[in-house]
This record gives sequence, C-alpha cells and structure tokens, in this order.
Amino acid sequence: MTGLTERIGIEMGTTGDSATGYSAVRNGGAGLIDLSSRGRLVVGGSEAVMFLNGLITNDMKTLAVNTWMPAAFASVQGRLLAAVRVIHREDGFLIDTEDVTHDTVLKILERFTLAGDFRVMEVTNETVLLSIQGKSAESTMRAVFGDESTVERQKVLNGKLANGHEVTIIRATHTAENGFDLFADANDAQSLRESLIKAGAQDVSFETLETLRIEAGIPRYGVDMDETTVVTEANLDEAVSFTKGCYLGQEIIVRIKHRGHVAKKLTGMIFGVDAELKRDAKVLSVDDKEIGRVTSATFSPRLNQAIAMGYLKFDYLAPATRVKASVDETQVAGEVAELPLIRGSWYED
Repeated sequence: MTGLTERIGIEMGTTGDSATGYSAVRNGGAGLIDLSSRGRLVVGGSEAVMFLNGLITNDMKTLAVNTWMPAAFASVQGRLLAAVRVIHREDGFLIDTEDVTHDTVLKILERFTLAGDFRVMEVTNETVLLSIQGKSAESTMRAVFGDESTVERQKVLNGKLANGHEVTIIRATHTAENGFDLFADANDAQSLRESLIKAGAQDVSFETLETLRIEAGIPRYGVDMDETTVVTEANLDEAVSFTKGCYLGQEIIVRIKHRGHVAKKLTGMIFGVDAELKRDAKVLSVDDKEIGRVTSATFSPRLNQAIAMGYLKFDYLAPATRVKASVDETQVAGEVAELPLIRGSWYED
C-alpha cells in the first residue's frame, strides 16, 4: 500500500527500513513519522469560538490558549464527517485532520466565512507535521529543543529552532507509545528532520505506521470509519462533550449515550500466526451468526499474531469472546481483544 504520506516520505528520503522503524518505536527508541499529508487550517476572528462550537462535538468554550483537544464534525444524523484536533494558539485555532477529510472540513468552515467575523486560512502547503513516537521520544525532543520541551498532555508548547522560527508542539500518540507532534513552517522541514535524526530518531515508513496504528487501535478515516459511522461507534468519546449546548448531530449522539450504548462498536481481534485477513471480511460468532466485519488487518511483530480491528455487535464485544473471520470461503478462528492491542509507553504515565 502506498499513500500520500509514503510518497512524501520517498521525496524527503524518509521511508526507512520497516524492521528498523518498527523496532525503534516499539523497543525503546524513537521513530520519526512524516504526517504532512494531513490537512491543516487556521481559524480566527472574534466569532470563531461561537461558530466552531456549533459545528464540532467538543466544547470550544473550555479550550484555553495553548491547549488542544480532539473533536469531530458530525452530520445532523450524528454520522462522522471528520475527526480533528483543535489547537488553540495565539494566532487562532489550528485545525488538523486526516488528508481524506481535509476538503470536507474546509468546505464546512468556508460556508460561514461571510456570516460574521470568522476567517479560515489554508496552511497545509505552507507547513509540515512531523511526529516523534517511542519511549525515547522525550529525550529526542530535549536534544533538539532543550530541557523545557516536554509538554503536558493537552498543552501546547511553542518550541524554537536554531534559526529562531517557532514550532508548535503537542504530546500525541499514533502508535500507543509516547509521542510528540511538531507543526513547523515548510521551509524548516529539512533542517528539523535532520535535527531529529541526528538526535537518534529512526525513519518510519507509511506501511510500518499502518501496523503500529492498528496495534494501537487508532481508526483511520476511509478505512475504519466514514460518513456512515456514528461518532461514538468509532471510540471517539474523548472528542465529544455530552454537556455542551447545541451542535450538529448532538440529538442523535446524546440520545445514544442516554440509551446506554451503541448497537455496534470498533474493537480489536487477534487471530492465528498464519491468518491472512482482508478488509470487509465477515466476522462470525462460534455458532456462525454474522456479527460484524473487519476494517483493518495486519501482522503484529510484537504479538507474533495476525490482528485486526472491526465493528462487532454489542453483545460480542467482551474480551476473549471467540469469533471467526470468513476469508475466501475459509474460516479463521480468533478472539476479541480490547483496544489498544498493545499498550505501550503512552500508557505508563
């Protein structure tokens, strides 16, 4: 599989050896991941909070300067249009989203630019997003940005490069390991990358990142979730405020919350060493009832097992529930496993 992130990696010489990159992230080192293909927008204006609060699932009124939060854009039916991160900087709100939902978010926001003091600026091509992931991510960051570069979760740090240019830094994981995301000017991309490599970070390819994110139980839009997914089915509860005022999709999302649970939910599954799983493979119960489907699958070097994420009916979500995946007229035995499938250094704090 070759995606836009991988193509950027090839252009910058960052694809790296898969085993080396995986080992760096999982075995106590630090991996460098180029996430620049994600979309980045800056929203400003005196009415930015008001407009954004009516569009996203989390509560903008609680977001202080130099803090960030996950959020989602939902349809009126509570279906997921985009998962985002909203970073409150001095110059406005930086909205970061996956590349496949970039245009969707931009179109939603642009509809309101003439409705009041609400401005949207596209900054994807003028900026880059690099991520350091692994148990040694913190020491790598200190080597480049100094001892004060360790930022608390949900906080934003304005780091400085040797040339004086600022880098927006947040703590974030894409792998279930400790991590930092760095938003920088595109003109500083090469020097920033070289500094991180010099400090010990190893390049991580897109294919390796896919394995790491599936192990970490992190859904990807267009693969594990889309416009047919109810926001809370995709384990995005941290992106939702259940107490804030009206926003698009609120009625459905809150109603499901009060009902107790969704009908199906994204979960993990572990299969045998030799299992070859495919996306959209049917998942069956031990008595051959169709109970869900696979959305992502890979082989986990750490677990030495084939693993998957997928949606299962609520009654089958308990860990260790035995299941079968139907692949090319054969059935592969497995069991349900709680996400993340690997609990790395991110969970040690």
